[in-house]
Amino acid sequence: MNDSVLVVVSCGTDNTNRSTRAIHLAAVAQKQGKKVTLFLLDEGVYLAKKGLIDNLRAATGDIASDLMIHLQEFHVPIVVCTPCAKARQITENDLIDGARFGTAVELIEMACASTVISL
Repeated sequence: MNDSVLVVVSCGTDNTNRSTRAIHLAAVAQKQGKKVTLFLLDEGVYLAKKGLIDNLRAATGDIASDLMIHLQEFHVPIVVCTPCAKARQITENDLIDGARFGTAVELIEMACASTVISL
């Protein structure tokens, strides 16, 4: 059984339901004792920009910022696609605590070693 879960998120404020659901699934996996990584690409990089998800909710009522705080409290790695962030003028100083830039090479390596959930 694979205990590593990689949640790949390509949507952000453009699809609040999917992006909040992705963070929710990462939190559920963490609570189940899985080794979780959240990888943000394309519009998903906005989820790691300070203050941007403060008012993001899913139709179910789940609040993205509460779920992200949970991930941060449990030191779940939040990896932000470097070129995706730079294309959107997001710098390292803009990132929430616990988030860092990462590359496509890292994404592929993590994906090969994990169960992948992609939203």
